[in-house]
Order: sequence, then structure tokens, then C-alpha cells
Amino acid sequence: MDLSAELAAARESYTRNGLTEGDLAADPFEMFERWYAEARDAGIVEPNAMVVSTVSAEGAPSSRLVLLKGFSADGFTFFTNTASRKGADLATNPRIAVLFPWHPLERQVRIDGIAHEVPRVEVEAYFCQRPRGSQLGAHASHQSRVVTGREELAAAYERVEAEFDDQPVPVPEEWGGYRVEPAAVEFWQGRPGRMHDRLVYRREGDTWRTERLAP
Repeated sequence: MDLSAELAAARESYTRNGLTEGDLAADPFEMFERWYAEARDAGIVEPNAMVVSTVSAEGAPSSRLVLLKGFSADGFTFFTNTASRKGADLATNPRIAVLFPWHPLERQVRIDGIAHEVPRVEVEAYFCQRPRGSQLGAHASHQSRVVTGREELAAAYERVEAEFDDQPVPVPEEWGGYRVEPAAVEFWQGRPGRMHDRLVYRREGDTWRTERLAP
């Protein structure tokens, strides 16, 4: 079987659960917390891994995996190099899409919203909690920039390691975070026959309304 034929035949039947309007929490934050706990308790590897999609000033979309590092009624927080491609995109267009792909539970959570930069004091507090190796890596790697090879990265890490030997590692100037303020949050549950459940919360001022989408 060639790869095209294999891909055409590849499919799973989703039969685990359904999602009804009666299952929904009062707001998307409570609902997300509930689903996240179920993903964590199910043993999903890095349930906080999420696909973040941005669009450049020229209209070119880009997606990558990052880790959710904060969550509240204010939004969904992640940290990164703000001079990276995603940071450059968000500087010109703060609209953002987020996807949590919890395949073992036949679930997805999709978020559309606006990314706001996290206050510096919050960035510093989180950076201090990171493992030292990750702190050094944030200084050694200028994310998304072209390098000549692995050797260049290794040398940069060694220089940084020597520079901060036996000292606290400061927060790099270009390192920061974003909080995604959601305008819409969709909870997707697989169903047989591809008749999936898609229930969406949409923000209307200070309240949320819900609606069902066709799969």
C-alpha cells in the first residue's frame, strides 16, 4: 500500500462520549478547567501542550506547539521569546487561535481571541521558577533566527553558562509572555459517523452565550 492509499484509509471511529448543552458549565473557564482535569487524570502526555496560530503583517499564517503556563478568568497564558516569529506576528496582529488536541479522549478545545503581553513582574516571577538549564537556554537561543548549525547553539549555551556561573540568571530582555483573552471557546467531542458535538461559548460584553455548530 502506498502512503496516499494508507492515508485515505486511515480513520478512527469516535465512540467514547457525547457532549450536550446540559453538560456545559456556566462559562468556558469552568468548562475548560473540568476538561483539563479529565485530560490530566487520563494520563495524556503534556495536556497543557497547545497549538498557537498567528498571522504575520503580510497575512501569512503560522502554527507551533507551546505550553500553557497559566489559566484564569482573564485568559490563557504562555511564555516565549517575544522576538520570535510568533512575537513579531503578535506585535502587528494580536489576533490568535489556540487548539488543545486531546486525541485519546476524542476531544479538542479551540480558542479564538486577542493576545496581550503579560506584565513584566509576572514574566520575572515565572522565569525564576524555570529550571536553570531552561533559563540559560533562553539567553543562548534567539528563537526563530537562522543559525549555522548545532555547533553554534552549543557554543552560545557554553558562553552563557560561563557568564552566569554561580549567579542567578536574569530574564532576557526579549523574553516575555502573552495572555490570550478569548472571544470564543469551542468544546469539540468526537461522535460516531463524524457527527461530532461542537458547542461554542461566545463573549457578549460581560456574558457568554452558547451555540451548537454542525460538525
